[in-house]
Amino acid sequence: MIFYIVMLSILSFSRLSLILWQAERTLINDAWLQIMINGFRIDISTMSYLMILPLLLTAISLITAKGMKILKPIVFAWLTLILLSTIFFEVITPTFILEYDLRPNRLFIEYLIYPKEVISMLLSGYKLEILCSLLALFISYKLSVFLFDKSWSDSVSIPKKYLSFICMTLFLLCLLGARGTLEHRPINPAMMSFSTDHLLNDLSVNSLYSTAFALKQMQLEKGSDNYYGKMAAQEILNEIKSASLTALDLYKNSEIPTQSYHQASYRGKPKNIVILLQESLGARYVKTLGGLPLSPELDKLMTQGWNLTNLYATGTRSVRGIEAVITGFTPTTSRSIVKLDKSQHDFFTIAQFLKPQNYNTQFIYGGESHFDNMKSFFLGNGFTDIVDLPKFDNVEFEGSWGASDEDLYDQAHREFELLNQNEEPFFSLVFTSSNHSPYDYPDNKISLYDEQKSSRNNAAKYADYALGQFFKKAKKADYWNNTIFVIIADHDSRVGGAELVPIEHFHIPALIIGQDIPAKQDARLASQIDIAPTLLSLAGISGYHPMIGHDLTQNIPKKKQRAMMQYDKNFLFMTLDDKTFLQPEKPALIIRNNDNKVSTQALSKRAKAHALLGSYLYKNGLYK
Repeated sequence: MIFYIVMLSILSFSRLSLILWQAERTLINDAWLQIMINGFRIDISTMSYLMILPLLLTAISLITAKGMKILKPIVFAWLTLILLSTIFFEVITPTFILEYDLRPNRLFIEYLIYPKEVISMLLSGYKLEILCSLLALFISYKLSVFLFDKSWSDSVSIPKKYLSFICMTLFLLCLLGARGTLEHRPINPAMMSFSTDHLLNDLSVNSLYSTAFALKQMQLEKGSDNYYGKMAAQEILNEIKSASLTALDLYKNSEIPTQSYHQASYRGKPKNIVILLQESLGARYVKTLGGLPLSPELDKLMTQGWNLTNLYATGTRSVRGIEAVITGFTPTTSRSIVKLDKSQHDFFTIAQFLKPQNYNTQFIYGGESHFDNMKSFFLGNGFTDIVDLPKFDNVEFEGSWGASDEDLYDQAHREFELLNQNEEPFFSLVFTSSNHSPYDYPDNKISLYDEQKSSRNNAAKYADYALGQFFKKAKKADYWNNTIFVIIADHDSRVGGAELVPIEHFHIPALIIGQDIPAKQDARLASQIDIAPTLLSLAGISGYHPMIGHDLTQNIPKKKQRAMMQYDKNFLFMTLDDKTFLQPEKPALIIRNNDNKVSTQALSKRAKAHALLGSYLYKNGLYK
């Protein structure tokens, strides 16, 4: 009982501290009180779950004379593990909130798969956080020993039958407490949601619970096929068809239901395609898009090419950006298809589409390509050449995530010159990493925007510098004349805000540039999933493929311009006329931008179809 009360006190104190830290968001309309009430319910559920085992063991140990002595080290180890785990997750929570605006969740678990990269990142940029965590764990261990020695007794004066009754009563109460409710479904994070500000909802749980819940969801890994409610497959496809520009040609192949024929706008000799995927480069770092003056080189290039000024990312992770840009796949609540088992082979990518067209297909990355399962996914789906850090000819500067962006672009330049000597065209995905915490980059390259060198803003400025250096070389190279380049971000950095989906943090730069690309500013609403069909059209590659993204070389009616965004558990389908937000186990929230007459039911159905499409196609192996 003492341990139970101590743990509830620790969790409540931690939650209150986070509330005060985020006072600008938590003290509005008494949100803090709802957070504390909901949090106390979750904490009771968490501790009840964790106390079931020692109570059950205690009841069993009373059967034998030496049962309590045998039980003592087991219970001590279990309670100590609970205490240390709880303290650890609460201590790291502020750092995680600063990075993701959420408590530790599935992102925390996914990063654990890559200990080398994560340890390097932590040692480079989070030394103080590591020290605080270790100190907190040491103090917690000492507290655990003290409390246990004070409260444990090998012999008790209460008769065993009464003690057994007490233990079984507490055991049953813990079962009820773990369930958290007498309603049909047990307590879960959705029940604690009360605000459109996701952080307020997240503060209502504790970090041990949110991580354990994410692990459970990852094990189930059912994607979003039932996340926002069920919808018949034919209904999903009908909605997608009505939103398509090629509806008449859609769904003739039942094995690939979204397949249609796309005619390229360019009819000449096929061109090379290069995607320069920029790590964490949100629109807020680009002056041309209304952001900070941190990307002067990109600002210049935006006056020389086709600048898509109103384009949005589909998610908040690099693999989600890769998924959208390389495969044209719609976002889901599941992990990115880059990491899922059933998409490791025979899954559509533009590399797989271009390979039969005699294209050399390549991925260039300054780190270890196995990170986030990229290497496996790429090699299984059309990429024939992987050039990562171990294969670089020369590395002048190596940070936590690998070679600097300058070294990356130098290697890419050499690769392009070699590929250009062949008779065949090439496709290359180049993925940067310098603009990623802990923001390692070479000295004396840029004038610092912040006083501290290793800051997010300075890293963004260095990444832009490296990009500018690359294009100075590229424009003088032979491959420039027959190559289509796109500069696009994978996602913004540190996505956060009080909205269900913080739309401004999904706004990213996207610039298509090349010898024959006319300079223009394009303010049409667009998505990352539109990039691949557009590049194929510009490169002169026609054919059947399953992508539902728009070919932006064509006229896109205003009513069909849209963007899709997945943010934690929420999905947004945004058009010029309205925004439809989907949340688990809740009705759609619709915000209209004008007096359009489309019914709420129709808007909800359209958004739901796009939210469920990806999971339906993946689950049934229909995206190939």
